[in-house]
Amino acid sequence: MNLSDLFSIPLDRDPERVAIEFRDASGSAALSYAELHGKAARFAAVLAQQGVSRGDRVAFFLGNRPEFAVAYLAVLRLGAVMVPINLAYRQREIAHILGDAEPRALITETAQRAVLEELDAKEYPVLERVLFVESLAVEMTAEEAPAVAVDGGELALIMYTSGTTGRSKGAMLTHDNVLATVSGLLAAWGWSRADSILVTLPLFHTHGLVVAMHCALAAGATIHLRRRFDARAVVEELGSGSCSLFFGVPTMYVRLVDELRACGAAESLRALRLFCSGSAPLSPETWSAFRDLTGHSILERYGMTETGMLISNAYARSGSTDGRVPGTVGVPLPGVSARIVDTSGDDVTPGAEGELWVAGSNVFDGYWRAPEKTAESFAMDSAGRRWFRTGDLARRDLASGHYVLLGRRHELIIAGGFNVYPREIEEVLETYPGIREAAVVGRPHPEWGEVPFAFVVADGELPEGEVIAWCKTQLASFKAPHGVRVVEALPRNALGKVQKHLLPKDL
Repeated sequence: MNLSDLFSIPLDRDPERVAIEFRDASGSAALSYAELHGKAARFAAVLAQQGVSRGDRVAFFLGNRPEFAVAYLAVLRLGAVMVPINLAYRQREIAHILGDAEPRALITETAQRAVLEELDAKEYPVLERVLFVESLAVEMTAEEAPAVAVDGGELALIMYTSGTTGRSKGAMLTHDNVLATVSGLLAAWGWSRADSILVTLPLFHTHGLVVAMHCALAAGATIHLRRRFDARAVVEELGSGSCSLFFGVPTMYVRLVDELRACGAAESLRALRLFCSGSAPLSPETWSAFRDLTGHSILERYGMTETGMLISNAYARSGSTDGRVPGTVGVPLPGVSARIVDTSGDDVTPGAEGELWVAGSNVFDGYWRAPEKTAESFAMDSAGRRWFRTGDLARRDLASGHYVLLGRRHELIIAGGFNVYPREIEEVLETYPGIREAAVVGRPHPEWGEVPFAFVVADGELPEGEVIAWCKTQLASFKAPHGVRVVEALPRNALGKVQKHLLPKDL
């Protein structure tokens, strides 16, 4: 099976059901499954006329709109490979991806024209084959491109990482890799064609694309697609009773809690069956506040661009949330194996901290045109099994058996020989009155080697000395930050994940 086969199942079962409902300031639109697949088949013919064929890459520099799904299904129909580009990227970052992936065509929208015009068309030939989705209706004819039968082991996506430690790398995801994630989530989270999901996550990211859109289209559910997240609009729409699911990132839930407290509409959200959070750690404070307001225990899960979804808290169709533990990401999904290892690659003792390694059919093949990076990212055990080194530090909670994420391996602070995990300090700081968000990094120190330093978003001025002294009452003294700086906002990527490498270096 390939992804085109998977997405065709709802088309055969319920072709007139609404697949995508879209609304923005300019108007609204809706596509049934029959209309969606029909448009995709005709747009595939347009791409074929541009020379796109099996194995070719097609770049997407495109925001949330129905044409994204149309164009993506068209790419899959031709056996080509989609390369989504973050809309926040600019000349240098876009040029890197275009030069690395060498796409045959680029699909975009007129709103992005000015950004693309900054690039040199002579250096990137794909810029001579830019297709603007606003002209799709004009370019498409009645001709439909026949579906290419690709094998599950062929590439479906090349998704570039956010590049927190250097130039972004293209993760090669096969049809089988994505199918493993989607089929696992359909079962684990109880998806059905009766579902409808509000999608405000960007479709160029794995959270919006694979976790939300892929699962919905595979289940035959309805996607209520929006250009972007707006807390007030989301509360109103979720409260209307039109949706059964909402997926977000922690910053979205922080804003939803604020909005629900302000508008008093939390009761209207109780009818939804599932709220999920991922892409970054959700603070226990936000988890508890949302539950107290809405009665919903947010389901936290863990995955990566390179792997799809790996670990999840429990979902029970009966509505029970007893298996969800705040501050944890749950247990491995079916088909996923996980280990926590020490620096020698040996399993740690139960409850101890180490690096999380994973294996499964959802794990990617490697990085595009980067064999050395690929080799560095995998390890073979004595039985010959290949494990992906996630770079995330974790431990397993002995009481629940759930995995707890401690932060990225490269963010670990070693102060005087002691391991210090930034996430632990951040969670403590976010309970201090007036502190809304915190990001902790390591900074050089003549005596300790390095020490933690905190950047916080606060409601007003903070007495630095008092905050540090208070931290020492909550943490071992070597974990307490040596400095606290108030900033207007923490630098984040499109999914709300804090980009710590962009925090000020001068202290």
